[in-house]
Amino acid sequence: MEVSHCSGLAGSVKEYGIEFVLKIEVEKSGILSVGKSSYRSLPIDWGDLRSCSSRSYEFLPPLVSRSQLFAWFHMSIFEYNGSSLIAMVGKNCFAIASDRRLGVQLQTIATDFQRIYRIHDLLFLGLSGLATDAQTLYQRLVFRHKLYQLREERDMKPETFASLVSAILYEKRFGPYFCQPVIAGLGDEDKPFICTMDSIGAKELAKDFVVAGTASESLYGACEAMFKPEMEPEELFETVSQALLSSVDRDCLSGWGGHVFVVTPKGITERILKGRMD
Repeated sequence: MEVSHCSGLAGSVKEYGIEFVLKIEVEKSGILSVGKSSYRSLPIDWGDLRSCSSRSYEFLPPLVSRSQLFAWFHMSIFEYNGSSLIAMVGKNCFAIASDRRLGVQLQTIATDFQRIYRIHDLLFLGLSGLATDAQTLYQRLVFRHKLYQLREERDMKPETFASLVSAILYEKRFGPYFCQPVIAGLGDEDKPFICTMDSIGAKELAKDFVVAGTASESLYGACEAMFKPEMEPEELFETVSQALLSSVDRDCLSGWGGHVFVVTPKGITERILKGRMD
């Protein structure tokens, strides 16, 4: 962009289901004001903006830096709160683990956030993605599971629950929940079942491990290197814990320790992991 007199330069971009519109007035001396109301694709080169001399930035609401603007427009809504989830199978058991950080982009809000929920003693659900949507989706799933228990007088099998989650997500496909669920449970003959799916319910079944969240790339690498079939519960706990902690250290949007559940036919072991606090 050539910084010459042009007033009312405007563009608009849609991100996160919220629209911002930036109205930018430029004079020879630089940017006079940026008023925030709606946003589509800003027709200005950021390099030119940095090089021009700015008199003032007037934002409504309060002053926002260029780096924050850049984050708003380029960060996926699934990364907004940060998250990391992993589920792994062992010998007649499974483990499911998550990080504990709740953030708003790069700002940490809480360090004890719950992402793993117990549906019943042999079935667990992890929800990565937008925290508000995760809690809403969990409440809907608990409601549907309780109705199933009243009607059938038994707990839901993991495969059935996965189909229920998939159907609920697909039902909202035109305005989806910004979540990526991880489902882990013990089915018939204590056979472990794990799966994950995208925000519109497309299931991905696995016989070894599944991952989700902002650290998923690192988690895939760690799990591929460390997974062994037919692990006993204690070895499974060590493997999942090491994979989680080493992966979240490589992701600035998740971390602050971990929360691990190891489930066997005899019971549930829950542990809190201490990790890097930065």
